[in-house]
Amino acid sequence: MSSIPANDLHADPSRFPGLDVYAVAGNPISHSKSPAIHQRFAEQSKQAIHYGRLQPAIGEFAKVAKSFFAAGGKGMNVTVPFKLDAQVLADVLTPRAKLAGAVNTLWIKEGKIYGDNTDGAGLVRDLVAQGIQIRGARILLLGAGGAARGVMGPLLEQEPAQLIVANRSSAKADELVGLFHDFANNHHAQLESRALLDLEDQIKTPLAFDLVINATAAGLSDQSPLTAQAVSHVFVPSSFAYDMVYGKTTAFMQQALHRGARVSDGLGMLVEQAADAFLIWRGADASIDPRSVLSELRT
Repeated sequence: MSSIPANDLHADPSRFPGLDVYAVAGNPISHSKSPAIHQRFAEQSKQAIHYGRLQPAIGEFAKVAKSFFAAGGKGMNVTVPFKLDAQVLADVLTPRAKLAGAVNTLWIKEGKIYGDNTDGAGLVRDLVAQGIQIRGARILLLGAGGAARGVMGPLLEQEPAQLIVANRSSAKADELVGLFHDFANNHHAQLESRALLDLEDQIKTPLAFDLVINATAAGLSDQSPLTAQAVSHVFVPSSFAYDMVYGKTTAFMQQALHRGARVSDGLGMLVEQAADAFLIWRGADASIDPRSVLSELRT
């Protein structure tokens, strides 16, 4: 008898004989677009898979994930709030998962569970696809939590001129900058920390930014991490504002629009990180077109 718990949403491998089964795990999870994205990738690459959802109770991720893989599951995407749990669960971590300090992609190979983090690569590919030049750019990253840490490495690998991490707690921003200090030096990027309030001070923030990324969850509650005074120092019409929240024009995006800047939500990042996971699971030669899937989701 399967040990997959009753709260799985079409993710028990025993129910789908003859198909490789994948799932996304999060809490809550019913809103996730991941099943639609991966099924579309499967159609594009002419591969037969099934992709479901899992909603472990808080504290139960490891139990649910182990049951999923024991029942024959092949791979799993992991979203809030389980990315740290997934890192602990993995037997083997990729270098970028170690750097990110979190895991959003799991798969099983020869009895071992592997963990990777595709968030940062997904963000960078979405930015590049939208014509954003990262090399040599001045970047402001808002937030110093897991979402920010997950994208720091791939952003720094693109060799921006400067990356400033701004957070409500400057101590947390200081900690994140300390973790990536050597990595930034190796990629010729100036890395600094700020408190969010520092952005209101024109002496501390004398120049606007080419790229401003909101890695906080403020958009979920229709708020912005930036005050009106900070906005006047951060954005100019040539700026690009990117919010990792997707599906709506957030307060942060509205602030940027009022300053004449271009904006984007995080739906492209979601699709691009999913593409990375699909290629890990199904083979790097799988023929998929993430941008066409993104276009379908936006219609």
